[in-house]
Amino acid sequence: MVLPVIVACEIGFWVAIAAGLTLRYGARRPRAGAVVLACAPVVDLVLLCATVIDLRSGSTATWHHALAAAYIGFSIAYGHRMIRWADVRVAHHFRGGPAPVRLHGAAYARACWADVVRTLIAVAVTVGLLAGLVALVGSPERTEALTAFMPAPLVVLAVDVVAAITYTVWPRQPRRRDEKRELSSAASRVS
Repeated sequence: MVLPVIVACEIGFWVAIAAGLTLRYGARRPRAGAVVLACAPVVDLVLLCATVIDLRSGSTATWHHALAAAYIGFSIAYGHRMIRWADVRVAHHFRGGPAPVRLHGAAYARACWADVVRTLIAVAVTVGLLAGLVALVGSPERTEALTAFMPAPLVVLAVDVVAAITYTVWPRQPRRRDEKRELSSAASRVS
């Protein structure tokens, strides 16, 4: 039962973002758009409730339940950033806002380390939810899939740390078109 709810929640998350941005920029109702965007985290609450109800009704935990915990953890840690990412692009394309900045060099490395912190938060929330679900069910036989899943988020964190180290040691270089864009914007500022 939980896997379809996860899929529905992911779709619901992006529908809430699309509706909020449509209200903000398409209908020119920034407050209404902000309210709808603020409702996107409600999706996480729905998923958590569905997971708890399913396990409390006697279901044996599967990887779907563990995936629900991971989805919630990463949504909490990265949700605001994903909304901001979409907002900048929609504002640029439909309202003439500033173009999204493509980071490189030390700025990109700092952004990677900020992602490490977000991933650490996501891992902590995920493992905390998994441990909470194990305690809630109170039956090690029924929660074996949850305890087996606990190391998986740590692997994601390790990959994120390696990527941050890599971009710190070997900074990301700007693309040629990014260099041209920076030169043309600098020239227009001088004029």
